[in-house]
Amino acid sequence: MASVTLEHLTKTYPNGFVSVDDVSLSIEDGEFVVFHGPSGCGKSTILRMIGGLEDITSGRIYLGRDLLNDILPRDRHLAMAFQNYTLYKHFNVYDNIALGLRLRNLPRTVIDSRVKEAAKFFGITDVLDQKIRLLSASDRQRVALARAVVFRPKVLLVDEDFARQDPELRVEMLGDILEINEELGITVLYVTNKQEEAVGLKKKTVFMKDGKITDIRSS
Repeated sequence: MASVTLEHLTKTYPNGFVSVDDVSLSIEDGEFVVFHGPSGCGKSTILRMIGGLEDITSGRIYLGRDLLNDILPRDRHLAMAFQNYTLYKHFNVYDNIALGLRLRNLPRTVIDSRVKEAAKFFGITDVLDQKIRLLSASDRQRVALARAVVFRPKVLLVDEDFARQDPELRVEMLGDILEINEELGITVLYVTNKQEEAVGLKKKTVFMKDGKITDIRSS
């Protein structure tokens, strides 16, 4: 099950600032959920706690029936698409997508199959042999997403910083993550501070302010 459950989730920093304030939320398997609110409202912090990049002050996070609190980020069956999606410019596209699988010592045949499957899904099969520095910004973005989903994650976390490009690239990225959700069945949690984007996606939207959920609207 790829459901995500937050129970009384709180994040307080050492200076006393409460970024996330007693948030409880249930996200169903296969849902596309948008977190919307002004900068500093806690939406990105929630994604980072789910991904294991931020410590939890109190509360619980479940993926299905599994409590994630003390599970290392690499063992959480999640993929993250944040701004710091470093692509190795001296590698070609194939090697960038395959890198994480190789680090996990998967068989070569499995790696090859998954890389080619992901490349076909994102329409980048014809650039697998090209160096990253030669790619368009659009193709680099797709390589980053391919590297995220090649692990066959249960949940994809997409922070607004990942989409901080020109408007055309942002629209392409949103189309790609909608496909990931609809065609691959991966649960997607997407953060944005753009109201028109949150509304336009016509998905379940969680509105936040000052670390709290103020409203939840279904599509």
